[in-house]
Amino acid sequence: MNWKDRIYAGTLRQANIGQNVTLFGWVDTIRDHGQLLFMHIRDLSGVVQLVFDPVSNATLHAQASSLRPEYCLSITGRVVEREGTAKNTQLPTGAIEIHVSSLTVFSKSLTPPFMISEKTQIDSHSENFNVDEDLRLKYRYLDLRRPSLQNNIIKRHKILQAIRFHLNEAGFIDVETPMLTKSTPEGARDYLVPSRHHENTFYALPQSPQMFKQLLMVSGLDKYYQIVKCFRDEDLRPNRQPEFTQLDLEASFINEAYIYQLLEPLVQKAFAVAGKHIELGFPYMPYDEAMERYGNDHPDIRFDMTLVNLTSVLDGVNFKVFQSIIDAGGSIKAINVKGKAEDMSKNMLQEEFAKKIVPNLGAKGMAWMKATNGSLDSSITQFFTETQIQSIKTLMNVEDGDVLLFIADNNKALVNDVLGRLRLIVAEKFGFIDKSKICPVWVTEFPMFEEKDGRLHAIHHPFTQPDDGFLSATTIQDYTTLKSRAYDLVINGEEVGGGSIRIHDASVQHKVFEVLGLSEADIKQKFGFFVEALSYGTPPHGGLALGVDRLVSIILDAPSIREVIAFPKNRVAFCPLTQAPSPVDPAQLNELHIAIIEKESNE
Repeated sequence: MNWKDRIYAGTLRQANIGQNVTLFGWVDTIRDHGQLLFMHIRDLSGVVQLVFDPVSNATLHAQASSLRPEYCLSITGRVVEREGTAKNTQLPTGAIEIHVSSLTVFSKSLTPPFMISEKTQIDSHSENFNVDEDLRLKYRYLDLRRPSLQNNIIKRHKILQAIRFHLNEAGFIDVETPMLTKSTPEGARDYLVPSRHHENTFYALPQSPQMFKQLLMVSGLDKYYQIVKCFRDEDLRPNRQPEFTQLDLEASFINEAYIYQLLEPLVQKAFAVAGKHIELGFPYMPYDEAMERYGNDHPDIRFDMTLVNLTSVLDGVNFKVFQSIIDAGGSIKAINVKGKAEDMSKNMLQEEFAKKIVPNLGAKGMAWMKATNGSLDSSITQFFTETQIQSIKTLMNVEDGDVLLFIADNNKALVNDVLGRLRLIVAEKFGFIDKSKICPVWVTEFPMFEEKDGRLHAIHHPFTQPDDGFLSATTIQDYTTLKSRAYDLVINGEEVGGGSIRIHDASVQHKVFEVLGLSEADIKQKFGFFVEALSYGTPPHGGLALGVDRLVSIILDAPSIREVIAFPKNRVAFCPLTQAPSPVDPAQLNELHIAIIEKESNE
């Protein structure tokens, strides 16, 4: 094998005409025209057409006739210009072909379980690839031969290169942190790893390198980053993975502005890898505004249709359902679906939205009004005064042809959540979202704590710096009104990163743990080493973690993060390729002093 002479197929152009070249790759497609035999050879760079002529070399032509798709081979031949009508303008190599003079088959291939060649998709401009995802994942090594998937993996590599270069230039150093660490409560379940040498004890795979990167700041390393695997045994969702990659970074003697100024050009350079431009100077949005106007803390600002609070202007309405909610301290909000009155029939609004979609989102129901001939038309408008109608029209910028969708409930958070999700459903259904837009936003001023089941929980994590009022707070209400120095980076409605300025005072950190309900023994057992470290001259510091899988999928317009990960798990955190997770030999369990608890029979 003369690897030194190798040329990549996709790099050949008309400038190579007349040259003898050696290519290594796989048979992509075959076309037998009776005399001349045509096929494409494919490698990581692309495809180029091969020609086997029985007149010039009958033996070689016979050998080529036995080839099948996905055979791995080497060819040598001369680059020739295609005739005018034979040129394929859809391919970068479509103006040339290789007249083959020698052929070596490295290995044959079984018939693949699905088509790997994407030539028909190129020729027809189609992106149709309807193969069951589990079948693709079972044969991922074949799936990864497809040019579109290889392009994703290559672009991911280049995006990470751009990120590393940016951080290196900014004075950051790449430091690895442990994969086997201590189990600590960080918001999700840990993956536990039993220790053979220390009986009945366990390591945990890290949910993030949070404490280690803060300890690196205590160490004086000043600016740290790492592109690192993290593990969370979370409840299953379609776009989650039990193991994921994040860009983790931390810096000392900085504030929020430093993080924003560092990350914005980093994100700009990452998008530039895919030929996309993103403007610097990302907008900022306080958490409370995001929740009030968009219904969530990861707002999609590519389109308007924001949530409008009508509670105060409707106080005194004769519509009993609304007034009872107002009297109970609840909330009434609405969105304006601009110009869709003709598209949203009464039957659609009642049967599809009010009876199916909205109840599935968690609300009891939905009211609606249509704007026609300068007035609002609905079965409930008779219960509204003219002043109330006019207030609705003014607040919601109503024009003829608009449709107003109302959600009302005693639970204000539920109203925000349901209407926020309904906003996205409507926008997707009627094409309000400009998919070509890239709209980042920094969500800031997160609450420090939230109350659940009578206990306080950290919104981000317990290492986030709270507002100055924290030390004087005493009641649950005091704590739930506190803000924190946390921030999230959201792009097109997806949270791609989050971080905060951290606590650098041991006494403040200790009190946060106490407020979260940890006993002194818990603090010492789970976080004692960390609190002690903060007592040795810890600098003010902060950082952020970006979800690499999610960021890359947004940049490449991939429908799922699984399309930008080489070997992902499926939607239920199972690997069809390796059949993991799987049972292990009982001898291994005995060595670790672990027993399997069988499920009880229902019989």
